[in-house]
Amino acid sequence: MDERPPTGRHCLVTGATGYIGGRLVPELLAAGHRVRCLARDPGRLRDQPWRAGVEAVTGDVTRPGTLAGAFDGVDVAYYLVHSLGTGPHFDTTDRHAARAFARAAAAAGVARIVYLSGLLPAGVPEPELSAHLRSRAEVGRVLRSTGVPTTELRAAVIIGSGSASFEMLRYLTERLPVMVTPRWVDTRIQPIAVRDVLAYLVGAAGLPPQADRPFDIGGPDVLTYRLMMHRYAEAAGLHRRLILPVPVLTPALSSHWVGLVTPVPGPLARPLVESLRHEVVCHEHDIARWIPDPPGGLTGFDRAVELALRRVRDARVDTRWSSASLPGAPSDPLPTDPDWAGGSLYQDLRERHVAADPAALWRVVEGIGGDNGWYSLPFAWALRGTLDRLAGGVGLRRGRRDRHRLRVGDALDFWRVEEIEPGRLLRLRAEMRLPGLAWLELRVAPDGDGGARYRQRALFHPHGLAGHAYWWAMAPFHGPVFGAMARNITDRARRPGPPP
Repeated sequence: MDERPPTGRHCLVTGATGYIGGRLVPELLAAGHRVRCLARDPGRLRDQPWRAGVEAVTGDVTRPGTLAGAFDGVDVAYYLVHSLGTGPHFDTTDRHAARAFARAAAAAGVARIVYLSGLLPAGVPEPELSAHLRSRAEVGRVLRSTGVPTTELRAAVIIGSGSASFEMLRYLTERLPVMVTPRWVDTRIQPIAVRDVLAYLVGAAGLPPQADRPFDIGGPDVLTYRLMMHRYAEAAGLHRRLILPVPVLTPALSSHWVGLVTPVPGPLARPLVESLRHEVVCHEHDIARWIPDPPGGLTGFDRAVELALRRVRDARVDTRWSSASLPGAPSDPLPTDPDWAGGSLYQDLRERHVAADPAALWRVVEGIGGDNGWYSLPFAWALRGTLDRLAGGVGLRRGRRDRHRLRVGDALDFWRVEEIEPGRLLRLRAEMRLPGLAWLELRVAPDGDGGARYRQRALFHPHGLAGHAYWWAMAPFHGPVFGAMARNITDRARRPGPPP
């Protein structure tokens, strides 16, 4: 049964800077839809390959006053944002954001809301669900409360290069040949490939009004987490893993364990782990009435892992779980030149001349972080990352989306690319836990003698007395860390060949 009207709708996509939204936009464009992206900072979409084909507007679902006009002329509104991992009250933030979004959609006469949610375990009372799944279910109810037909697609573990669930699975399996694990490794799960999730999301744009309900979506395989790790190891060419479940490992303890072993920080790992306490298996496949399965069937787990690993190895990861930045107020000050206003601003400035081609120096600068490291005292950087993880921050393990190229909005270890001017400027904004705001700015310019000039600034805007104390406590380490960094970057640029 296919009751879908023709394509060509006007779609509003929230979360376009995130993992799913960043992949959905080009799929909608390829299907013939017009796309408008709602983002707190549309500038972060600047380097996306599909940017020229979309309209971008400024807005924040947590601030209802910013949504005026964003829904004008929109037929289908995609709700792909959440506050997971931002703190203990993320469910309150999600509730208010969903209410603001739904009311704005209703006021503008939007014909449909499409929402990607979490798969709920059958027969489990809602109070017994994890906070993450309770919030996902509540958001669905809030979106439907205004009367706008809402298609809610409920998925469990999404398997795709760069997804948080895949990164958890990948790093746990690759780094731990022998594992002492919690009981949830034997919970049954129905994973789904990201390509199938995207197909459902695109297909939902053309659903009729009566498709106003939640739908379970999942791949063809039902597996335990233990079996998923074994099959990942086989696909990755690893020896079979020894997995020993231990009943005393609670979700809270195991989320810390996941946070230490994988790039996924504890605040994000905990709700994901808690959601694995109960069996999450589709109990209906009604979506097939409206959006038929692809001719070759849905993607199996082994094939989804194979595709994800191929993209990781080929450095073709379009978006990652870390694509969405940590929340920050739009009024946060920026260290722009030539003047800066907004209170105290501490600075560590290093400049060096280098007898190297500016393009060679820029390649080193753009390749910084991830596997290449930070060109000074690796132990000190690793220690700072570990302390950040212990404080509930993102730590140093997020790495890079692409080993060679950066774009605005990319996560880079515990930094975020705030600005990049190819060949000239890389500005990183800190996302580690700090009593203030911090940036690291690297500039490259031609030298009159045929070489290059390297300029490096570390900037810190303290918050309160703790911020001032933090800067002066760290000041003795700036020479060994930032001085060595400037020296080693310029030394590396003088050597032939690509960065290590």
